[in-house]
Amino acid sequence: MEWLEAIKESIDYMEQHMLEDISAEDVARHVHMSSFYFQNGFKIITDMTVGAYMRKRRLYLAALDLLRGEEKVIDIAYKYGYETPESFTKAFGRFHGVPPMKIRQEPYKICTFQPLIVKISVEGGNNMDYAIEKMDGFQVIGEEKQVTYEDSYGVIPKLWDDFMSGLSEKYTKGQIAQWTLCKYGICMEEDNSPEFKYMIGGDYHGESVPEGLKVVDIPALTWAKFTCTGPLPGALQSVNTRIFHEWLPGNSRYEIAAGFNIEMYTNGDNTSDDYVSEIWIPVKEK
Repeated sequence: MEWLEAIKESIDYMEQHMLEDISAEDVARHVHMSSFYFQNGFKIITDMTVGAYMRKRRLYLAALDLLRGEEKVIDIAYKYGYETPESFTKAFGRFHGVPPMKIRQEPYKICTFQPLIVKISVEGGNNMDYAIEKMDGFQVIGEEKQVTYEDSYGVIPKLWDDFMSGLSEKYTKGQIAQWTLCKYGICMEEDNSPEFKYMIGGDYHGESVPEGLKVVDIPALTWAKFTCTGPLPGALQSVNTRIFHEWLPGNSRYEIAAGFNIEMYTNGDNTSDDYVSEIWIPVKEK
């Protein structure tokens, strides 16, 4: 399915199942897309997670139900997936600024949240600096953390800061060369989870594995490799955003092939204007 059409179809699917207990993984499966790329792309394009979108839509629809006055608050709370009236009242008050029992007296306070209409600019997408390369499978070694889609742009740079500050103490050259652990930042899809795995690491060649590190197999894939020039994390995050806003919607040849995303870092001053890094996206021909 085309990227832009998949996002639009995902919104239609969520609207049709707004009263059901569906997850972001369910939506990704419906549009036949990697959960990682769907959730990451949805967040970048709409500036909200799938969960946040459904929560806001449900709270808006709940307000309309309350205005009609045909159902009790407790029934509306359960209708829109809240386990208790108290949790519904708290969420409703945060969103609308008024508790459910008072919304009929102050209907002007309803926070309107209509279904999204997705419009994406594809200008410049095919002019991005990238190359397509087939690669054999390889192994990586590194430290793995869980990251949510909602705050990944803020959390991942912090993970790098924490990792680098403790690198010399935790992993000595006698166990594994320190510099090999700073080559990649690898995002890996995790089934049925609102989070993904993020590994800071490098190429593995059979060395002894220090405590706290893990070895992961990356399968043979074809990769679209995008060049990022400039200081981190801004240059890399900017290119990543352009991939979802421009390259994927405007690309007529390739689509996502697997739930991996690799950041590749080079030696040098990563705060300089000419620092070069890369983003690797696994692709297959449509």
